[in-house]
Amino acid sequence: MAKRPILERDALAAELARIGEGPGDTRAALLDHLKQELGRGREEVERRFMAAANGAHAAADNCAVMDAVIAALHDYCGVKSITIVAVGGYGRGELAPFSDIDLLFLLGGKPTPRIKKHVEFMLYMLWDLGLKLGQATRSIEQCLADARSDMTIRTGLLEARWVAGDGEKFETLRRRFTQELVMETGDAFVRAKLDERNVRHRKLGDSRYVLEPNIKDGKGGLRDLHTLFWIAKYVYRVSEIADLVGRDVLAPEELRKFVKANSFLWTLRFHLHYIANRPEERLTFDVQPEMAARMRYSERAGLNAVERFMKHYFLVAKDVGDLTRIFCAAIEAEHQASPLFSIPRWAALRREVDGFAVERGRLMVRADDAFAADPIDMLRIFQVADTRGLDIHPKALRLITQNLKRINGPFRKTEEANRLFMEILTSRRDPETALKRMNEAGVLGRFIPDFGRIVAQVQHDMYHVYTVDEHTIRAVGVLAGIERGDYAETLPLATGIIHEVLSRRVLYLAVFLHDVAKGRDGDHSELGAVVAGKLGQRLGFSAEEVEQAAWLVRHHLLFSYTAFRRDLDDVKTVEDFVAEVQSQERLRLLLVLTAADIRAVGPNVWTG
Repeated sequence: MAKRPILERDALAAELARIGEGPGDTRAALLDHLKQELGRGREEVERRFMAAANGAHAAADNCAVMDAVIAALHDYCGVKSITIVAVGGYGRGELAPFSDIDLLFLLGGKPTPRIKKHVEFMLYMLWDLGLKLGQATRSIEQCLADARSDMTIRTGLLEARWVAGDGEKFETLRRRFTQELVMETGDAFVRAKLDERNVRHRKLGDSRYVLEPNIKDGKGGLRDLHTLFWIAKYVYRVSEIADLVGRDVLAPEELRKFVKANSFLWTLRFHLHYIANRPEERLTFDVQPEMAARMRYSERAGLNAVERFMKHYFLVAKDVGDLTRIFCAAIEAEHQASPLFSIPRWAALRREVDGFAVERGRLMVRADDAFAADPIDMLRIFQVADTRGLDIHPKALRLITQNLKRINGPFRKTEEANRLFMEILTSRRDPETALKRMNEAGVLGRFIPDFGRIVAQVQHDMYHVYTVDEHTIRAVGVLAGIERGDYAETLPLATGIIHEVLSRRVLYLAVFLHDVAKGRDGDHSELGAVVAGKLGQRLGFSAEEVEQAAWLVRHHLLFSYTAFRRDLDDVKTVEDFVAEVQSQERLRLLLVLTAADIRAVGPNVWTG
């Protein structure tokens, strides 16, 4: 049974008409009644939200309340030649508690004095209700002309929705917008939206794993889902994301991911707005505990409630990234467009590399069942991409995601799989990028299950900026940078001694595993040493190398602990340190590991 509307538009319009016929200051009386009804509507939206904790439904309820108020006010004015159109997020049918409301007053031609007067009356009434408005008054011709040159206006019209007035006029606008703009400019729109997204990501740190994420504009946030929705409407001419399943753009499971991510992020956004009592989009440290409590997370398996909540958030953000890749692959396949990401010009000339096809400069498999036929290629493609300096086609990444179950126990024991992993980890080119790609695709966590346990794992303190997996991969990147000489000025000692290290692959494995047991019950250094011992054997390390790697993981905090917590002028401090380290090789390994670890914690943590 359908829910009863919170505010009845016709009943509200009738009440406004009755008040308008009364004596005295009718405008004040109208405003007072609308304030009461709007307040009642908002209270009911919040009550329903707190009861059901479904942000997507609450966003739609909020829109319905606003529709009723605006439509009733329009009906009261009685000017049928003005059509009120919702645009932007409001047009999409989603409205957060303190979001702006974007309106288009659509006219048949030039505005007459009477029309101007009524538009002005409505605007002042809405402003006096305390609403934050984005508004424009345009004819159909003006809308189309402005949309041709302004991507923001074009995106707003893409989401346009009729609220009140002449419905035929609105349908004319929508039909002409599709025929005269959308059908001719698909590639340009997609490029503009993806470029816009990339600029937004760079501005906010270009990582979905920052520990105080912006859930609206950050990487993996709501705006990324909106971008996918815009592209879907523009390129595939669908009105609902669900329609993409029928177009073979999304699989049913991928649609479920989209719906779940959208609902989860909207739920967070509503909680954030209500907690702050204003438009707030950042999950700051101080608000995360209350958010975890509101979302009913509890302590479990060595993780406190906040860490479990934030881990869930980052896993959802990762799903959003997966969906973005899927969309890009589908669009390119259907339209045979040029690639949506920049590549070196020379790369486009290659046709095959080490058994993989090269499509527009990105590695691709020859057939959709390639990974089923030879699962080892799910590792080899990352190694080849690193060696050749190529990207990986989003369709190949999608196929990997669909075949992850093939990375199982027997797969992990194969000598070739373990050899390929060590080549990637110890690459002299760019192991950080290769590991990031593997992590994004889910391969890293499947191949190294202990690493899978720290994916999206949060360290809830002001010291760490990234999740444990992101910090770990960045630490490997810093280690590679030290070896290349990239940190000669900021890490001169580590840069000077790294080439004296005898156990290079031991160092890389230890950096990769130094935090692998974070979030478990017990000392993560001790537990991590056990993981290093077992994994080192699996990867074909000698007994001596296994012991060395386990020792490094067990003592990876020894240098920083001694420096920050012991009296360096006390002879016993030095004696205890020497007794533990015992050799110059361990000293070199430990110093370089410590430098990479601290440098990767956050952008401003390492100091002179």
